[in-house]
Amino acid sequence: MPTARPRLLYVTDLAYPARGRRYCDEDIFLTSRLREHFDLALCHPLDAAALMDAHDAVVVRNSGPVLGYQKEYDAFRARALDAGTLVYNPLTGKADMAGKQYLVDLSAAGFPVIPTVDRAEDLHLLPTAARYVVKPKLGADSLGLRIVPASTLTGLPGLADGSVLAQPCVDFAHEVSFYFVDDDFQYALYAPDPRRRWELRPYAATAADLEFARSFIDWNALGHGIQRVDACRTRDGGLLLVELEDLNPYLSLDALPEEDRDAFVAALTASLSRFVHGAREALVLV
Repeated sequence: MPTARPRLLYVTDLAYPARGRRYCDEDIFLTSRLREHFDLALCHPLDAAALMDAHDAVVVRNSGPVLGYQKEYDAFRARALDAGTLVYNPLTGKADMAGKQYLVDLSAAGFPVIPTVDRAEDLHLLPTAARYVVKPKLGADSLGLRIVPASTLTGLPGLADGSVLAQPCVDFAHEVSFYFVDDDFQYALYAPDPRRRWELRPYAATAADLEFARSFIDWNALGHGIQRVDACRTRDGGLLLVELEDLNPYLSLDALPEEDRDAFVAALTASLSRFVHGAREALVLV
């Protein structure tokens, strides 16, 4: 008997107004290709908890910042964990999936990240700068991000209760992102103009670049899923982590040549098949 095609619930907010990007285009393209291999249904993130029991796995894609529906997302997450529902990316991510505390922890551990603290008493650990970036720990897509002068930093309420992060404004040459499926590097894109974050071009990653990016993939130990390592290239040529997106990273597939898009789709399809079929096999063995 042939194996039944896996049933995937693909979670996306097709109407989310992302700055400089069209989430809907990316998800329309991806689902049109994944439909060749899976039985697929699309839903808004607010509907995922009610619909997920009828599917073999839930694929969280361009669902927008959960800050706008935190209560509903927490309920979805709790229900999925309680029921053992397969969620892709798995809900064990330690990076943006869990907030931005990881930037504080990685900074303290000596990883190559933009220096980050979350308490007024730790501001002395940051390099001296004229301006600082302040952003909420639970923020996403630049929501709540502010740039403030050094003179106002110590009085910020969020640094009293640990709800915000503080970082020096870094003078960087450009931003570059590295995209992984499972543990495998797929492609890199960069924004030559720092003022235009989402005007991206293909980037030829060096061995040193990939060693940098892979160190964060190894740290997160996600096992399955799509991850995007965002970094900035400093004026001395080094890289510093900006964020590790492990919940619903936008992929900027429209910036890739067709053959690279095809290669990514093939890698994603293979990953999802391993993810679902591996879980099925484990159930059979039990």
